Amino acid sequence: MKYRMRSKPLWALSSCLVLAISASTARSQVIAVGSGSFPLGSTLITFLGLVDGTEVNGLLIGGVLFSYSIGNGQVIIDGGPGVTNNVAPPNIVSVGNNAGVLTLLLPGFSDIFGFGFAVLSTANLLNATTITLFSGATNIGALSYGASPDPGFSGGFAGIQSVAPFNRVQLTFNSVSAPAFAVDNVRFGNANVVPEPATLLLVGTGLGAIAAFRRRRRALTNKAD
Repeated sequence: MKYRMRSKPLWALSSCLVLAISASTARSQVIAVGSGSFPLGSTLITFLGLVDGTEVNGLLIGGVLFSYSIGNGQVIIDGGPGVTNNVAPPNIVSVGNNAGVLTLLLPGFSDIFGFGFAVLSTANLLNATTITLFSGATNIGALSYGASPDPGFSGGFAGIQSVAPFNRVQLTFNSVSAPAFAVDNVRFGNANVVPEPATLLLVGTGLGAIAAFRRRRRALTNKAD
């Protein structure tokens, strides 16, 4: 009596592999990077041409939509705090409540982001600012950055790179230690991140399993015939 062994279709195994890869990607790490890590062709927003007093909440520039969680009148385009190593007028400045979240909705997916910042302090500060990355509504990682005199007001450059692409960025500042912040030289792009070794191993193992399954199924089919 001829029979054929019934088994799960190939697409089921492929789906499992895709889900496993997605789960691995969702746990991908983020790393801090410097301003020299951005590839050619990255977008750079300097706010040049914007007049002082321009409202930042709802501002669209360079394809990026800026919003501030506390609403209008808190964050504007201004000349403060003057020139530092990472900030130069015109730039974003908090003139009201600085405890809100500054959100940047990017025009597409990126894997590297950074900005220059200054805070109203002249001391070394831990966790002066934090970058949190999102892919849609999914939080894919966050890093905090310290500030040091730059050379007067404390500040620096905060850069982050992620294996998983993101299209929304949230910036928060240490409002307890510094009553105001400034943001300038926002940049983002794609650095063609190499997948994690664990992800590559998972892909290779999955493809090998699919190939072995197909060979076994073919052998069983030939034997049944």
